[in-house]
Amino acid sequence: MQRSSTLRTKGFGDRGIRKFPILWSAVLPGMASLLVMVAVLQYRWTKELSVAAEARIGSTLQPLMVGWHLDFYGELSAICVAMQVGPDSGAHDAWNDYLQRYDEWNRNGLRSEIEGAYANPELVQEIYDWQTSAPGNPELLRLNPKSKTLDAVSTPPGLGALLARLQANSASLGIAMRAWEFQTSPEIENLPASNRAHTLGLRSNALAGWQLDDSIPALVHPVVHHANPFNSLTPVERVTVDWMVVVLNLDYIQKKILPTLAARYFSGPEGLEYKLAVVDEGRVPPRLIYSSDPSFPSSNHQTADSRMNIFGPPPDSAEGRFGPTIANGESLEWRNFSAPVWFPVIQHAANDEPWMLLLEHRTGPLDAVAKSIWHRNLLTSGVVLLLLTCGMFLIVVATRRAQKLSQLRLDFVANISHELLTPIAAIHSVAQNQMDGLCDTKADSILNGSNITGQTRHLADMVKQILLFASTQNGSVRYTLRPLDVSDIINNVRKNVAALLESNGFQVYPQVPEGLPKVMGDLPALSQCLQNLIVNAVKYSGKNRWIRISASVHDIDTNQREVQISVQDHGRGISSSDIDQIFEPFYRSPQVVNAQIHGTGLGLAVAKRIAQAMGGRLSVVSELDVGSTFTLHLPAPLRPDAETAVFVADSAWVTKHE
Repeated sequence: MQRSSTLRTKGFGDRGIRKFPILWSAVLPGMASLLVMVAVLQYRWTKELSVAAEARIGSTLQPLMVGWHLDFYGELSAICVAMQVGPDSGAHDAWNDYLQRYDEWNRNGLRSEIEGAYANPELVQEIYDWQTSAPGNPELLRLNPKSKTLDAVSTPPGLGALLARLQANSASLGIAMRAWEFQTSPEIENLPASNRAHTLGLRSNALAGWQLDDSIPALVHPVVHHANPFNSLTPVERVTVDWMVVVLNLDYIQKKILPTLAARYFSGPEGLEYKLAVVDEGRVPPRLIYSSDPSFPSSNHQTADSRMNIFGPPPDSAEGRFGPTIANGESLEWRNFSAPVWFPVIQHAANDEPWMLLLEHRTGPLDAVAKSIWHRNLLTSGVVLLLLTCGMFLIVVATRRAQKLSQLRLDFVANISHELLTPIAAIHSVAQNQMDGLCDTKADSILNGSNITGQTRHLADMVKQILLFASTQNGSVRYTLRPLDVSDIINNVRKNVAALLESNGFQVYPQVPEGLPKVMGDLPALSQCLQNLIVNAVKYSGKNRWIRISASVHDIDTNQREVQISVQDHGRGISSSDIDQIFEPFYRSPQVVNAQIHGTGLGLAVAKRIAQAMGGRLSVVSELDVGSTFTLHLPAPLRPDAETAVFVADSAWVTKHE
């Protein structure tokens, strides 16, 4: 009966073990595939998020740069609007009209009278009349607003190349209007001849015909020559044109206009959010017009976050379609683009480059910022994925442990059923013999009574063990801790197990020295703990009928010491693979099950919980075929007048003096 029950239990466990690989061989690949899919999606999501963040930065930065440009363009074109040369190049005006307008603007700014004219007279350094239409040598005249005269002056430094260029293109108004071109500029030569007169890209008729020399800087406009230059009523008598030359104050642009615009568009609560610079890239090396930061820009201007061509290419060129692009809602590369409004910039060489506005975020390049955002999002996603992986791993572990625990409980049910049936069957057999009249003598009656008593005691011990485990499991058992002599504990245990040891022929060798300190504990509970250890030693000692019970005191540190009570046997020992599991409820070693040694798998688990409830612990040292030593470690009280405490398993109740 015992063998068949054991085999049935083992077979059931094998079926449960076989089911596990089959189930998880399907589940684990699915979970791994899910993790890979989530990882790929998270990577793509973080990449798209980084691109979106970069696009958001660009969508914020580009309008600021365009607004900066429009205001800067308004500053430069203020004098053009104020002078009102117009598309007819002065056919209805004379130099006295220009002189009067310049004087009024120089004194009043005229912002309120002429739309779009800024009140910055300091921006204009000088205005000249370059007389190239008269026969003979051309003459340079300076407009003097104070005396309201045109004074003849010599050519100022820096204007020679520009004046020569203007003189070479003064033969007619049509030629003069394209004086900004450099010989055969491909941007213009590829345009139809009918469109060349419309390539000025200006905002109003008041600005038509103005051309910019950004190297000085200076604005120029061709002016037709009247018979009397100071009387607009006289007829235009020459085909050759004169020139109005407006020399701008570069120092004022650098120290006033550009810092003001930088603060207007790129400032935050803590100052400028961007480093910005205006660079004339037509020079070798490039000329720095303005910089908000001494360290910006670096030698490589291409590393800036965003670059804008301030004056821009012709609007009909491939690069000059900013306006139509914005109007049609098309996307625009914000890292390198041309401004929406164009001044015809006079090119003195084929490789002339315009003024460029360079921007870089103060915290570092936007590429690095976007990359840091991507790395941060990637790290966050990685942590989430790691947590998900850990969660799935814990689910697998918890499922495996739950299955293992379930298997242990099933084994426990099978084992305890067998253990309960054995004494019940013995009692039933004795009772049946008694009913059948097979016990005629007094000796038979005594033997039967002894068997019944032993079996009922064994049955009661098992029920008591199960109830004790249940009470320690749910925390309902109460312990009364009081100072106890170690010798009293051991004597009480020996009394409880005397019948068991005698019936099995065991010799017990106690070693309890005098003078051991008292320990705090509950006498019945500690006796039960040691009793379980002794019963365990009896069960697994085999033919070696020898048990030693010893006690000693040890200093843990300078402020604490403990009493160690050990139970030693010379039995079969415990393998290293089982030693970490023997204190778990319901666990029984496969070797023990195969050897058909009876047990419930609860004795050591109960002993461990009792030890922990007393503030101590259990330890074990074992070697196969040599024996095992279980040791109960109990803290010794620090004060002689120890307290009595009522405890529930694993949780302290109210403390009271004895």
